[in-house]
Amino acid sequence: MTTTTAAADLKHAITSQMEKSFEEVQSLYHQIHQNPELPFEEHETSKRLAEALEARGFEVTRGVGGTGVVALLHNGNGPTVMLRGDMDALPIKEDTGLAFASTRTAKTPNGSVPLMHACGHDLHSSCVVGAASVMAGLREHWQGSLMLVCQPAEEIFGGAKAMLQDGLYTRFARPDVVLGQHNMPALAGTVGHISGTAMAACTNLAITLHGAGGHGSMPAQAVDPVVIAAHVVTRLQSIVAREVPPDQSVVVTVGKLHAGTQANIIPHSAELEISIRSFDDSLHRQVVDAIKRIVHAECDAGRSPRPPEFHTLNETITLQNDASVVARIRDAHANHFGEANLYDMPRLNGSEDFPFFGNAEAGGFSGENIPYVYWFIGATPEDRWQATPGKDVAEKMRHLEMPHSPYYFPGNPVTLRTGIEALAAGALAYLT
Repeated sequence: MTTTTAAADLKHAITSQMEKSFEEVQSLYHQIHQNPELPFEEHETSKRLAEALEARGFEVTRGVGGTGVVALLHNGNGPTVMLRGDMDALPIKEDTGLAFASTRTAKTPNGSVPLMHACGHDLHSSCVVGAASVMAGLREHWQGSLMLVCQPAEEIFGGAKAMLQDGLYTRFARPDVVLGQHNMPALAGTVGHISGTAMAACTNLAITLHGAGGHGSMPAQAVDPVVIAAHVVTRLQSIVAREVPPDQSVVVTVGKLHAGTQANIIPHSAELEISIRSFDDSLHRQVVDAIKRIVHAECDAGRSPRPPEFHTLNETITLQNDASVVARIRDAHANHFGEANLYDMPRLNGSEDFPFFGNAEAGGFSGENIPYVYWFIGATPEDRWQATPGKDVAEKMRHLEMPHSPYYFPGNPVTLRTGIEALAAGALAYLT
């Protein structure tokens, strides 16, 4: 049998198995989409996913890292491949107009919030279940172990570390390679790849600046934290302009600034929340240190009665796709989808906690780093794509809704099929 014939036979086998369970997986996707849950609150979602994976013959463990699900299928001797899908939602009110749109809300310390799967994590976890169906039906085509991970709390960069700290690699298996994917508003049915640095490191930092409150008519008898905060916000903008090399990309955004209750009261404190993103982990740490240095200096200059307080809300490292794994996965996807349906994915300033699964130091597990690759599946229907201006993927995506929009909907049938087949083809690239 020629290589071309073998590839064609495998493509047919994957597609045939996918179609056998597609309606069931699509129904699961609709259920999860309609019932979103916040990070570490994915109780219904994880139950649905665990039951679906058990029904496909996998050995399933619930409650890993809080609400995470781990499923294993052993099929003889061979490598262990891990497929990861996230499953948490966002506090956004859905405005897609879908028949199965979410109308759910959740109680939080800040009150009730609407919920929506605005990032497509429902799609990702459903694709993992679909890939489980394919791989269970193709056991004669592969050898080794398949490890499926449905991860909570990606949106707050908490779920990957929580699962690792709960013994993901010691209680279950240490994978030889970790594979994952994310939807993007590229053309549905296409798959994008990028080697090396693919996504940014991110730190979200909360800062409290202390003053000495008083009457607005007597500022000399008070210490105004609002003035200190204003100087901090302005001075922070000099970091990128004057401390970051011109060939590097860093973003420093003050997304929250809160102080006081009314015009004639100087408050006791001011609160800021700052987001830092970069594509170099070492430079990232330097920028965070520079922020702290500037905040301390402005507090000293403004006569703050005590030092500022810093709290890291969440953070993650850069996502570094292993070049050799990308090449292997890309070949598998080219054989399955055709070269014309692959695209070069531009580097994203968005962030993920997926790289913790491969980085031993940052992920907190022993031994060497584990190679990983994270690719992207298109989510825009063809008619919308053709009507969108732009010469390439990057240009067209500027005109389309992105994840975290209340209008964003990646779960069309073409994208769901592509995501299932992309995961299965990727796993088989290492298990055959």
